[in-house]
Amino acid sequence: MDKRGFRAMLLEISDKLTDDNVAKLKFLCTDVGIGKKKLEKIDTGIELFECLIERTAIGPENTELLRTLLDKVGQTVLIEKIDDYDRQTSRSPAGGLDAKERERINTATEVVVEQLGKKWPSVGRKLGLQQTQLEGIQEKHSRDLEEQVRELIRQWMRIKKENARVEDLIQALRDCKQNLTADLVERKLREL
Repeated sequence: MDKRGFRAMLLEISDKLTDDNVAKLKFLCTDVGIGKKKLEKIDTGIELFECLIERTAIGPENTELLRTLLDKVGQTVLIEKIDDYDRQTSRSPAGGLDAKERERINTATEVVVEQLGKKWPSVGRKLGLQQTQLEGIQEKHSRDLEEQVRELIRQWMRIKKENARVEDLIQALRDCKQNLTADLVERKLREL
């Protein structure tokens, strides 16, 4: 966990935000649990980020809400700062996985991308993603269903880290009545 690097990244993002960006971010944060009076006192991005950290809505290991917020206010360029931070702290989605499990998940991903289709948000909920994360995926790849499914699996892996298991993905598919896709994944895994 790189708290200093995380705060440095937040400071860098805050410096690039306009007053209008901050106003829009404050508006979007009303459902995060920051009171209206507290939001009125916030003037900078860094003050807003501090409130989000206090509510554990964002943190060194949890940048998804920040990504979603920046995307919604049209600051997708600043999402690259988060990507740089993730790379520097070597938190690649499959970072802690052993090679065999990573290969199994990659194989499963290809099958799921081919088969899942528009049912991916329900599978995402079963995998533990929050609604804001699912909406962020949808907006980020609004015209590419396959990329939405890939991003879903990347975010699930980022959340689970070394605990990501293909069996959990298969179970989520089955829980969402995607048995054919789950069967195809299991068949493909037996071929490994």
